[in-house]
Amino acid sequence: MARRIRIGIDTGGTFTDVVAFDEDTGELVTTKTPSTPGNPADGFLAGIDKVLGLLGATGADIDAVSHGTTVATNQLLEGKVDRLGFVTNTGYEAMLEIARQSVPDGYGNSYFWVKPDRIVPRDLVKGVEGRLDVNGDEVRPFDEGGARAVARWFRDHGVDTLGVCFLHAYADPVHEERMRQVLREEHPDAVVSLSSEVLREYREYERAMTTLVDAAVKPRLSAYVNNIKARLTSYDDRVIPFYVMKSNGGVLSADEVVHQPITTVLSGPAAGALGAALIAKVAGFDRVLTSDGGGTSTDVSVVIDGEPTLTTEGSVGAFPSKIPMIDVVTVGAGGGSIAWLSPEGTLKVGPQSAGADPGPLCYGKGGTEVTITDAHVVLGRIPPHLLGGEIPLDVDAARAGVEALASELGLSPEACATGILEISAWNQANALRQVTVKRGLDVRDFTLTTFGGSGSLLLCRLMDVLGIPTVLVPPNPGNVSAFGLLTVDVKNDYVQTHVALASALDPATVAAAYDQLATRAAEALAKEGFAPEQHQFARTADLRYFGQAFEVRVAVPDGPVDAAVLAQVADRFHAEHRALYGYDFSRDPTQQVEWVNLRVSGIGPIRRPEIRRHSPSSDPDGRSGNAPDLLNGSLDGGRRVCFEAEQGYVDTPVVQRSTLAPGQQVAGPVIIEEFGSTVPVHPGFGVRVDEYLNLIVTREDA
Repeated sequence: MARRIRIGIDTGGTFTDVVAFDEDTGELVTTKTPSTPGNPADGFLAGIDKVLGLLGATGADIDAVSHGTTVATNQLLEGKVDRLGFVTNTGYEAMLEIARQSVPDGYGNSYFWVKPDRIVPRDLVKGVEGRLDVNGDEVRPFDEGGARAVARWFRDHGVDTLGVCFLHAYADPVHEERMRQVLREEHPDAVVSLSSEVLREYREYERAMTTLVDAAVKPRLSAYVNNIKARLTSYDDRVIPFYVMKSNGGVLSADEVVHQPITTVLSGPAAGALGAALIAKVAGFDRVLTSDGGGTSTDVSVVIDGEPTLTTEGSVGAFPSKIPMIDVVTVGAGGGSIAWLSPEGTLKVGPQSAGADPGPLCYGKGGTEVTITDAHVVLGRIPPHLLGGEIPLDVDAARAGVEALASELGLSPEACATGILEISAWNQANALRQVTVKRGLDVRDFTLTTFGGSGSLLLCRLMDVLGIPTVLVPPNPGNVSAFGLLTVDVKNDYVQTHVALASALDPATVAAAYDQLATRAAEALAKEGFAPEQHQFARTADLRYFGQAFEVRVAVPDGPVDAAVLAQVADRFHAEHRALYGYDFSRDPTQQVEWVNLRVSGIGPIRRPEIRRHSPSSDPDGRSGNAPDLLNGSLDGGRRVCFEAEQGYVDTPVVQRSTLAPGQQVAGPVIIEEFGSTVPVHPGFGVRVDEYLNLIVTREDA
């Protein structure tokens, strides 16, 4: 009889993380394998082979595969956007150039700030005559002759990826759909994204940018997903269900996700935030910051009461993407991030990454530039090998690279290496400030959860820089994102702009709009194989005070929509506005509430793995907890590690995490190692192991 094994695979810039869950026995198995940037599908399939071998299973036992991919994320972070064309209304061709008037770091920076290049240069933007009004009524007819001329121009100039965004297409997509038909006839090889399908809400610039990002990542992501889907057939004669993680905290089948690739731009980071949220909630922490450090980037987010915060104002790199996504801030500070000298001669780190191929100098694959990983290995903070010895590291090559960079800076190698890590720590700290301080939250009120292959390497410095009192490091931290893929439901979001004052809102109109959105969500869930009785729907609305430019999202209760429900939603809006901004106008009858967008999320639930509790008398393998107590002593063996350049290298014990049992405590300096991750514990910090085998790091004087 075939087993029922669900597999979660998170492909990062350096490693591919794999978690398998046997639904019949509850067994959870984790492993890692090197990523293959040339063809990420190779690393994906290698991960499946490896975890099936560990389970003694075959392809016939696979019940489903869920995947978190950084294909779209890394493409945008590294700015590798191929030639794009943009089709909009005649007279609005400068939409991308005008953009928004906001200037990074405030208007005091406006004298020095240089507007970045547009995602589509001005010469590749073409206008087509035709116009709809805000209600979707036609003001001027669609110019089919002009549309055909534009389509031929793009065809003749070899521009094969196009975004189409016409004014008010959210109200009626008729003109955009006609443009797509013209493109199919005149330029059949073109990959096309329509704003009315990507983001059916108002604000032309954000809708245009989101549509163009969708178009930009569609060719690469579609080829990648379809390649994996085809190769999965080698495991079994049947079609193995294949899901891809979305930025909104849900998954979607590969068949559907290729039509909406923009929804995967934070695929891997979203899975990590959800996995860490569940682990921290079970461990008893309700206010959590997550920090997922990989080979290319570090992703941070906020979790309150077990739920990551959501936003539609996110961006990846320089590209805004106005889709529902877990509020993740991504910075180019991963293990492969490159240290380099600016034209002024100052040391910089990232966002460029050496990735997995050629990778850091210590990988010995032809890398030529010093990375964060090289700094760690030179300082002794990570072992001279990765994955338990599977990947040996060339320490001498890393040392030679750091010494060469240090000589250019006039520093000692130790000062150079610690400087690289200090810059990286501050980059990560600034990202954590963005999701807390800039949102009115005190970072010191949170527990930091670090995971990912490189996520825990700088946790002690982050505690110092930010004043964070406690850090939680889950078991198998390098596989938390892959674990998160097994905890998420199938989810799709639908939105419709409906701008109206609350006083003039018709409950029947709102109910009809929600019913239409729910019908679309139900159709999608049925395609995913969920029976009607399994369907779940979550309704929300975006509200604001009349005259404001941005909205606050609040939940809309289930059941019939009547005047009482609308009033309840308004009350929730006042309360949420007060929580976010410190004030509200609930007692001011002259200040009106305005509804802007109606949203429905269709959810298909799945079974989640259980996080097991372990008694202090035994470790996860059932052995007695006899690991040595390092609180007042040290282990025989270890290596010389540099924590501070001024103090140089000190003899530091090395502990295998598998020997640590619940209730045990260790004190820094110590290096805690496991298969896919390392935790350097600096002097002055202590660690205890909780009943779920998490490492809880605090200052010794706390």
